[in-house]
Amino acid sequence: MAHVWSEIDPVAYMQAQIARLYRERHGLTIEEFLELDREADILGLIEIAYEPFHLMGDEGILREIDGHCEARLGRKAPRRPRIN
Repeated sequence: MAHVWSEIDPVAYMQAQIARLYRERHGLTIEEFLELDREADILGLIEIAYEPFHLMGDEGILREIDGHCEARLGRKAPRRPRIN
């Protein structure tokens, strides 16, 4: 059975999309992202801020998450060069 777009939770979709983009930007594995999420609650931020986030572009959302991580953790998120 094919998925119907109206059945997809828009918050969960945004969480998956932004998590992927954030991992790519910072060169994080899934495990590293999940550890960062446990520490800084990135997915929770996306859920709470869904309304303003869905009006922003991806770059703006990623900058907001970077600022959120820095405020919550007292440090910037790790950044490694991507290997293509």
